[in-house]
Amino acid sequence: MVEVLRALADPVRLEIVQRLAGTGEESCNAIGSDLDVHQTTLSHHYRVLREAGVTWTTVKGRSRLVRLRRDDLDVLFPGLLDSVLNGARPVRPAAEG
Repeated sequence: MVEVLRALADPVRLEIVQRLAGTGEESCNAIGSDLDVHQTTLSHHYRVLREAGVTWTTVKGRSRLVRLRRDDLDVLFPGLLDSVLNGARPVRPAAEG
């Protein structure tokens, strides 16, 4: 559990998880294009999330797709992901419209 909490404690990784919770699966490039983070740093964040068991990464052609391991996390730590996502402030303010 410590690895999962450590992975979710970083604001950039939390933003990635929040986004995946809403979209399901997304390419690393699509997520990275919306974050103001250097590519090598972003790769590090993806690795931390993957090694903690928070995400899956699959390769399709030239794309790497990332998806949240929600079902696995809910079995191991019931309610944890929902609590973290519900308690997290939006990292970026919503666009006014």
